[in-house]
Amino acid sequence: MSKTSSWYYPQGSLAQRNQPVSLNAKTAGWTYCGIDVYDFSGTNKIFDIDLDNREAVVVPLSALSVTLQINNKKYLLAGRSGVFAGVADWFYAPVGAKFSLSADTGEVAVCTAVANKQFPAHHGLANTVPVEPRGAGFATRQVNNIATPDSFQGADRIIICEVLTPGGNWSSWPPHRHDGIAGCPNMNEEIYYFRIGKQLSDHGDPEGHGYFHAYTVDKTVDDTVTLSDGDVYILPAGYHGPSIAAPEYPMYFLNVLAGPAQDRTMAFCDDPSHHWIREAWQTQKLDPRVPMTSANGRVNI
Repeated sequence: MSKTSSWYYPQGSLAQRNQPVSLNAKTAGWTYCGIDVYDFSGTNKIFDIDLDNREAVVVPLSALSVTLQINNKKYLLAGRSGVFAGVADWFYAPVGAKFSLSADTGEVAVCTAVANKQFPAHHGLANTVPVEPRGAGFATRQVNNIATPDSFQGADRIIICEVLTPGGNWSSWPPHRHDGIAGCPNMNEEIYYFRIGKQLSDHGDPEGHGYFHAYTVDKTVDDTVTLSDGDVYILPAGYHGPSIAAPEYPMYFLNVLAGPAQDRTMAFCDDPSHHWIREAWQTQKLDPRVPMTSANGRVNI
């Protein structure tokens, strides 16, 4: 019998006024990571944000353009009509920053991490985001390396990437962990924010669904979750994977990671029972549907 956790937040369970998702480190019960999603489709077209002891990465989700004002300077972020429509600009805001976001409509994610070191503000352009096909065969997916240790060094703790999985494929595979226990020295908290599309939809669809599995080394947690569009899953410990996109329902997730390491790292430990799968990819072809998107829009339709 599965042993469930409180790490799963169904769509709407983290909502506040004008925010489909509002999750900070205290709510999550851990130390570093948080995410807020702001919805500009109502009457509120501007949000003022005070980071306090956090740094942030701003990611347009379904806003075509976003104006960000910080330190009396304005930045125009090129957005997108949805997470399956293209790669968007992004913005790094330093620890303690106060800034405002404005848009005509759509959603914008503000990903946060409690941090100490000060770095300059940075406007990342969509056409500079490294887009990486990962895996092979039915485990082929696309990773947009927005603010990872290799793609962006101007942050203290926060790590951000997007993963797009074609319908019918698996991601987060093989299962892996980075919890700093039981022989795995790497430690990062991680948030999965899911959007599930339907066929060629630009953004998430209310009918979208998928599946996600997470389990700890000692099996005190063993979750198999049916996902809906807009769900959140947090990983304070344990193996995670697979994330399964049902046929005709492509899956997107925004990953927010942060941990105590002096140097940001995405190092992880595979479940040894499944590590061999990485070698098997060497004899398999990439799914031709990947990459799915680029800074110029859709790639393979």
